[in-house]
Amino acid sequence: MGNRTYYDILGVSNDATFEEITNAKNNLAKIYHPDANIRNNIDTTAFMQEILEAYQVLSNPESRRKYDAKVFGKRKSRVFRTYTVGEDVKEDPSSSFITCWNAACKLQEIVSKSNYLLEQSSKTSTLSTRFFRKIGNNPKVDSQTAEELNQLSLNAIGHITTLKLAEIPMCYWNQDAMNWVFIRWSQRQNSDYHSLFAKYDIFVETNKSTTEKLKLRSTNKHFQNSLKRLLNYAVQ
Repeated sequence: MGNRTYYDILGVSNDATFEEITNAKNNLAKIYHPDANIRNNIDTTAFMQEILEAYQVLSNPESRRKYDAKVFGKRKSRVFRTYTVGEDVKEDPSSSFITCWNAACKLQEIVSKSNYLLEQSSKTSTLSTRFFRKIGNNPKVDSQTAEELNQLSLNAIGHITTLKLAEIPMCYWNQDAMNWVFIRWSQRQNSDYHSLFAKYDIFVETNKSTTEKLKLRSTNKHFQNSLKRLLNYAVQ
């Protein structure tokens, strides 16, 4: 583990809540679980063990207190470098790929929630509203839903800014691409992650079946269309 702390491993700040720690562990476990990587001939067992070890200590208040005292001592109040988006650290927001990965994950969650809100709204929509949705225009929604969509769109803009500052094209903001690059970048965190996206394209072209490629394109197109639709609510 070297000089990395358990907080670094989970990608959270040293004042993270139990919920933040648990969410970080769950998100990382989806990526690093050996069963999810065996088909790509990548052994992520060691990474998974680190994640579980960190979570076991930090999820328990007493063991976390002892760990903090051991690692930080009386200097716990100082600012430590972490990978949490929005952390008060003076560094380029694109300097760590996990910052970009976090932004993409949050963006996926926001888009999913906006799709759910619109789906629920459509169940009570009028015939004219369904018509506008069918031709691709943003449908009118009730004031409460519109307010929620507006807030989601504003949150999305923040994460989009992070990804654009990192010069990551929109076509790679999907879960498959970001997770593939994240696993390989984490093995050599001083490497240029931009070059990994080109390798991801080669991997997809070489290893994915025609059906899998079509599914990836369809999923990516759906995500991009949903994101663009959500952003329209930012000005409503």
